[in-house]
Amino acid sequence: MNPSRRLVLGSLGGLAAAANLPAAAAVASPFGMHQPGIGSHAAGQDHTYFAAFDLAVPKRADLVELFRAWTDASQLLMYGEPTEGDSLEALDASPGRLSLTFGFGPGLFAPGKFGLEASRPAALIDLPRFPGDELDPARTGGDLSVQACAGDPQVAFHAVRQLARLANGAATLRWTQTGYVSRPKPSATPRNLMGFKDGSRNVDTTDPAEMARFVWVGDEGPAWMRGGSYLVIRRIRMALEHWDNTKVPFQEQTMGRTKTDGAPIGGHGEFTTPDFKATDANGNYKIAETSHVRMAAPEMNEGIKILRRPYSYNDGTNVTAERWPPWREGLEYDAGLVFIAYQRDPRTGFVPIFRKMSRMDMLNQFTTHTGGGLFAIPPGITRGSYLGQKLIES
Repeated sequence: MNPSRRLVLGSLGGLAAAANLPAAAAVASPFGMHQPGIGSHAAGQDHTYFAAFDLAVPKRADLVELFRAWTDASQLLMYGEPTEGDSLEALDASPGRLSLTFGFGPGLFAPGKFGLEASRPAALIDLPRFPGDELDPARTGGDLSVQACAGDPQVAFHAVRQLARLANGAATLRWTQTGYVSRPKPSATPRNLMGFKDGSRNVDTTDPAEMARFVWVGDEGPAWMRGGSYLVIRRIRMALEHWDNTKVPFQEQTMGRTKTDGAPIGGHGEFTTPDFKATDANGNYKIAETSHVRMAAPEMNEGIKILRRPYSYNDGTNVTAERWPPWREGLEYDAGLVFIAYQRDPRTGFVPIFRKMSRMDMLNQFTTHTGGGLFAIPPGITRGSYLGQKLIES
């Protein structure tokens, strides 16, 4: 199998021609210090299509062919140009700030597979099992990942669909997940399906020092990962049937924020710094000790921050049968949050934060983690090279 032979670049003449497209057409590019879709502004990328793949080829040379094909195709797709054999369902659509972000899962480094086991980063751990996890193996893990983000859901799906087609014979889809953001204004913090703003205290992507501290891999990582990041994705189903039948004051106590304006309880606006020492007339903390905001706050996690790019999902309904009184049977929403977080090292980022949250967060009574994975996101691609080249040649 040689996927790159099926990638005919036509009149564009390959990457050389793509690099010479007019500046106005350059909506996004796979080239640069970092991959797109991480530090770029999320506004205008309100739809995502995430896919995890299992590799089906035995040789490192096959990886090179696949990664070259994906590199070439991603440049065309982000310019809004079709690849040879393209299904064309997005032909008349704007690229919509399409970005494609590629990742490598632990399986890529399995002993005896491609000879890359010595190059596996120490930070690419096997995530521990957390209390309450109900991870479906069919929705978990993968050797490779691709996340497409765009303003148009069909553009995002189209991009992954073409990459999957080009990978035919080299890699097969393991699981996929769509997501969307409801954003009334470009600068507004989006709300999740529980009705609360999500991302008010995020890493500042416009601050290079903060991004370097919390998101980009530094000299502690292997050479091929420096300037990259680590992606944790979790599919979190929300028990919306139960949530919708709770009173707003209890919802606010659970979150630690007011529902209408997103202010921390006791604060005066969404971006007020939470006062975790403030107490009421009875001496109780205004922001409950096990509230979601307190559990996730940097102040309560040794200053740790992770860059979140969350999306909601709605996959219809599931049949459910409760095993306790009143023994109800019926349908439940299969809807919730696609939790996406980038960080410099999951061992000091997601894992310690979520280890505490999984045990103590009040929100756990309404959420269940049903799938996900951890992927090493290599740095951006330099012109004339291809995805993962530094790893392949390490």
